[in-house]
Amino acid sequence: MNTPALTRTQHRRQAASEDGASAGLSPEVSVVVPTWRRPAMLERCLAALVRQTLETRRYEIVVCDDGPDEATRASVERIADAHRARGLQIRYLPITATQGPAGARNAGWREARGEVIAFTDDDTIPDAHWLEAGLAAMADGACAASGAIVVPLPERPTDYEYDASGLARAEFATANVFVRKDALISVDGFDERFTSAWREDSDLQFSLMAAGGRIVNAPDARVVHPVRPARWGVSLSQQRKSAFEALLYRKHPTLYRERIASTPPLAYYASTAAAVAGLVGALAQIPPIASAGALVWLALTLRFFLLRMRGRSRAWRHISEMAATSALIPFLSIYWRLRGAFRYRTWFL
Repeated sequence: MNTPALTRTQHRRQAASEDGASAGLSPEVSVVVPTWRRPAMLERCLAALVRQTLETRRYEIVVCDDGPDEATRASVERIADAHRARGLQIRYLPITATQGPAGARNAGWREARGEVIAFTDDDTIPDAHWLEAGLAAMADGACAASGAIVVPLPERPTDYEYDASGLARAEFATANVFVRKDALISVDGFDERFTSAWREDSDLQFSLMAAGGRIVNAPDARVVHPVRPARWGVSLSQQRKSAFEALLYRKHPTLYRERIASTPPLAYYASTAAAVAGLVGALAQIPPIASAGALVWLALTLRFFLLRMRGRSRAWRHISEMAATSALIPFLSIYWRLRGAFRYRTWFL
C-alpha cells in the first residue's frame, strides 16, 4: 500500500523536529506566547522575538493558539519558515482542551524543551536584550524572575488606559516573567480555573513562594505593552474578573491580604447599600428613607466619578462613559465578588 504524501504542515513539523534533533542540544529557554485570534499583534511580537541578541540555538518560541484558526497558523508557519535556516525553532501549538490564558500557558510550557520558560503575551514588544537579561537575572539559582513592563500612555489617558498601565506596577505579571521548568512542575503550573486573564499570574507567584521558591526582579528584561483599543463601556464587562479574586483568596488568604488587598471595597458596598435602601424606601412609600438612600448613593457615585476622572481624558465620549459606568460598576463588582465567594466556597467579602 502506498503511504499518503505528507501535507505541507506535516513537512514543516518534521523539518523542525529533524533540525532540533540534528543540533543535538535543547534550548536554554523556551518563550511561550499564548494568543487568541490576533495574528497582526502576534506578528509584531514575533518580529521582536526573532531579533533577540541571544543566540538562536539557545532559545525556541512556542505559540499557543487558544482559539485555533488558519490565519494564526499560517502566520506562525510563515515566520518559522523564514527563520529556520538561522537555527531558530518556532512552533505552533493549537489548544483545543481547557481554554483561557492559564490553560494555554500550561500547554506551552509542558511542550517546551528549555530549562527556563519565558512567558509573554501576543500584544507585547520584547526588547532585543530581553532573553539575555532574564537569564542573567536567574543565574544565581532563583526559581523565577519578574521583568519590567513598559506601558506607554498619553498625557491624559482614558480610565481604561490607566487601568491597563497597572501592569507596569505589578509584582509578577505573565506578560514578562521567567520561571524554571522544574519549578513549574513542582507547583503543577497555572491553575486552569482562572479562565480569564486575571490573577492567574498572582496565583503562580504565591504558589512558588509557598513552595519556598525565590523570585527576583529583572529590571533589564523589558517588554513594551501598548494598550489595545477598547470598546465603550469595557469596564463593565471587566467586573467579571472580581470572581477570581475569591479564588485567589481561598488558595492564599495570607498572601492575598498582604499583597493584594487587606480590606474589602467598602465604598462599593456603601454605594450598593444606599441604592438598595433608597429603592426599598420608595417601594414602601417611606420618603425619608428613599430620599436619604438616593442622596447617599448619588454622593458616592459622584465621588467615584470624580476620582476616575482625575488626570484623565476630557473627551466628551470618555466623560459620558465614566458617568454611566461609575453608576453601575459598584453593583456589578459586588455581584461578581459574591458570586465568586459562593462558587469557590470561601468567606470573601
